[in-house]
Amino acid sequence: MWFHRPPINEELLQSLPNLKVVASCGVGIDHLDLKLISSYGVKVSNTPFAVSTDTADMGMALLLASARRLVEGHEMAVSPDTEYFPADWLGVEVSGATLGILGMGTIGYKVAERAKAFEMKILYHNRNQRKKEEESAVGAVYCKKIDDLLQQSDFVLLAVTLTPQTHKLIGKRELELMKPTATLINISRGLVVDQDALVEALQNKVIKAAALDVTYPEPLPRDHPLLKLKNVLITPHIGSATKKTRWVMMEEMAESIEAGLAGLPIPREVL
Repeated sequence: MWFHRPPINEELLQSLPNLKVVASCGVGIDHLDLKLISSYGVKVSNTPFAVSTDTADMGMALLLASARRLVEGHEMAVSPDTEYFPADWLGVEVSGATLGILGMGTIGYKVAERAKAFEMKILYHNRNQRKKEEESAVGAVYCKKIDDLLQQSDFVLLAVTLTPQTHKLIGKRELELMKPTATLINISRGLVVDQDALVEALQNKVIKAAALDVTYPEPLPRDHPLLKLKNVLITPHIGSATKKTRWVMMEEMAESIEAGLAGLPIPREVL
């Protein structure tokens, strides 16, 4: 499967009686009905570790680009109408700011490693608290309650898996808990955020900005209000989009297929 295609539904499963394995690219499995697939005796694999480094890089890239208003700055610099650069055109500082990471798995932790190099204060919320030595290595402080993280963070970065529990994890209430100077960064899945609530929050300056590599749907309808806001930066779900990583993802999927056909243990099997 590449970008959730083809859809693995009952019709497809019934039409492929000899199917052994479904190899899906990337880390997310929210597009797969694992119980249905398993009921046909089919195994599933994904490529969770191949994407983690590049996706963490993307998270920091979005944070920096939003904070320093890089897209707006580029547009100003190349515009034929620009006659001078205004002295009061300012971004916000990253160094010394507080980053709140929701989801401290492999990707979230790698974001924390990068943020440490930018001298950021790091808070995180996760289903399970990290080991003390892991926290110390990046200077991260665990927040048992999401609310505490939201209230203290200058940047809130989402790196959670999409599940029924994280569906619209960030809604109107959560956005109102954030600082009016805060930025929301999403590198997980579009459905983790209530987009209607986000539009309202951005329009009414409940939060300062958003930087999104994921939306729902993808791409957004061309008349979607998020596309018209200057305090939003949107990229086309390119967290893992480097030549090396995409090659490794294809290799890992091929390995899983070969193992499944040979009746061997499947690398990176999703259980």
